Amino acid sequence: MKILVAVKRVVDYNVKVRAKADGSAVDLANVKMAINPFCEIAVEEAVRLKEKGIATEVVAVTIGAQSAQEQLRTALALGADRAILIQAEGDLEPLAVAKCLKKVCEQEQPGLVLLGKQAIDGDNNQTGQMLAALTNYPQATFASVVNIESGSAQVTREIDGGLQTLSLKLPAIVTTDLRLNEPRYASLPNIMKAKKKPLDTTTPADLGVDVAPRTKLLKVEPPAERKAGIKVADVAQLVDKLKNEAKVI
Repeated sequence: MKILVAVKRVVDYNVKVRAKADGSAVDLANVKMAINPFCEIAVEEAVRLKEKGIATEVVAVTIGAQSAQEQLRTALALGADRAILIQAEGDLEPLAVAKCLKKVCEQEQPGLVLLGKQAIDGDNNQTGQMLAALTNYPQATFASVVNIESGSAQVTREIDGGLQTLSLKLPAIVTTDLRLNEPRYASLPNIMKAKKKPLDTTTPADLGVDVAPRTKLLKVEPPAERKAGIKVADVAQLVDKLKNEAKVI
């Protein structure tokens, strides 16, 4: 079984994000970039399935600028067998990404598609669901446990009321949550080996996909700073401040 894993290049989660002075976008100058943490979990799960003998090949794919090769090489160092870069400039909307991934699915015919449940930059949580709709594959989101057997995937997912277990007929789409696994670190020998693994490049135009944006970004600004909290002497003072200052009662 072949597993297709989608990864995204984002600002490293340890970096404090800043907006440009003119508010036009996030300032990415000299900022450390990394694989989206949820996508890294998806890569780890695919590699573990291969190590168990369930998967025969793991293919990593991303859509972005030429610099996104760095994140694909990281995925290869973590255990993916080959990678595909769909080279496109600018910020891509989830629907455009899903359409590109659909074309890759048609070419690669994977038995399972793994994606992070969301990216930490846009936080849209849409691409996996849109891809499932476009491919007509069954889907399970927010997966915390994935078991593959007898041509189906048993996926435990986290919901508001607790846990839900679904049985999906393969091929299927699964988006990964934080508690699915803990990603490994890439070893130096594997980093060196990753440089020799195949990495193919294509474009949305080659795939016949229009990635023109359908929305317009008006402004980017940091959230308002929160005021420091205060201590009150008693319940009466608390009620007074809630009523007259906070005006919530």
